[in-house]
Amino acid sequence: MRQTWRWFGPNDTVSIEEMLQVGVEDVVSALHHVPTGEVWSLAEIAKRQAEIANGPSGLSWLVVESLPVSEDIKRRTGEFAKHIENYKASLTNLAAAGIEVVCYNFMPVLDWTRTELRRKMPHGGTAMAFDLIDFAAFDLFILKRDGATGDFDEALVDAAKARFAQMDKLRKEALLDNLLKGLPGATESWTLDDVRNQLAAYEGIDSEKLYENLIAFLAEVVPHAERLGVRLCCHPDDPPFPLLGLPRIMSTFSDYARLVSEVDSPSNGITFCTGSLGVRPDFDPVSFVEKLGSKIHFVHLRNTSRDGAMREGKTSFHEAAHLEGDTDMAATVRALMAEQASRRDAGRIDWQIPMRPDHGQDLLSDLAIEGMPGYPLVGRMRGLAELRGLMAAYA
Repeated sequence: MRQTWRWFGPNDTVSIEEMLQVGVEDVVSALHHVPTGEVWSLAEIAKRQAEIANGPSGLSWLVVESLPVSEDIKRRTGEFAKHIENYKASLTNLAAAGIEVVCYNFMPVLDWTRTELRRKMPHGGTAMAFDLIDFAAFDLFILKRDGATGDFDEALVDAAKARFAQMDKLRKEALLDNLLKGLPGATESWTLDDVRNQLAAYEGIDSEKLYENLIAFLAEVVPHAERLGVRLCCHPDDPPFPLLGLPRIMSTFSDYARLVSEVDSPSNGITFCTGSLGVRPDFDPVSFVEKLGSKIHFVHLRNTSRDGAMREGKTSFHEAAHLEGDTDMAATVRALMAEQASRRDAGRIDWQIPMRPDHGQDLLSDLAIEGMPGYPLVGRMRGLAELRGLMAAYA
């Protein structure tokens, strides 16, 4: 697999020089400074490519993560038609710049959700985590969302009430800040009123309606992407269960099987994220790859550990070391390497699958740097080294 690394641009705490020392082969990036819904211009794309090339680095911008889908498109309201045309224009410009893989997601309002960004681990490092009791406390007593009580069992409501009563002002503010961080690297973030307004805007949109809107979006952009030779790949929900009363539609194998079947195109594919999908106990990564591997255009290899049983379809979890969580990473990499070999034997141009060590625990010198949560230098370097070893073993 092609070993890539997510880079958030010149303000990233990890430099191009450091990526070279890590052994990264190519870069995953995005134009986070461009407002959602606007066109990514050829000039801005070329500027980012030049920043990545950085003289003799030899690195290139291989994968876009992410070209964001606006809330108007997800709801199919407001300026959704204009935003879709802008999305197609951005794909045209990316293709002209030689970039062929574009990751996106279709999660409403919040693109990922963690209650803690730096939980202390037994080894002294830190990791991101999602605590279901803390989240319920936020939903019930900080956001005070109508209908929130019905989303949690009675014991969890009681536990959240007790937890909230123990929180001081600083803890409440930290919880609020963690939950409203938004997409990593983005300039956009939410206030409580923003979230309430967004939730109100999604009233009447259930999972089937949201899925219909996704299919309608793909019906317009996939034929365009296919003409350009661009491969779109949808990232799973993170975490893979409903939150804040909002629907989730990309959380399981069945969700992806349905998606690639209904929009059958080489330009409609999957971002296979073992961390997001692996939060669910029914996730079988090997079976997923064996059945849908031909549609996987991009891979995120990370691991999570569930911290307790599932409750109402939800659970607490934390970001584990890459080889130490609930997902059998060795078996997963073996399945992916077999899929890649099958593509090569079949003569597919896209036989080599781009992967990146997704997330990472803050270790050693990471602890002294206020870097992007989940994207430390040393933690991801350890992860990439471990994953590289598995790839070498199964080559």
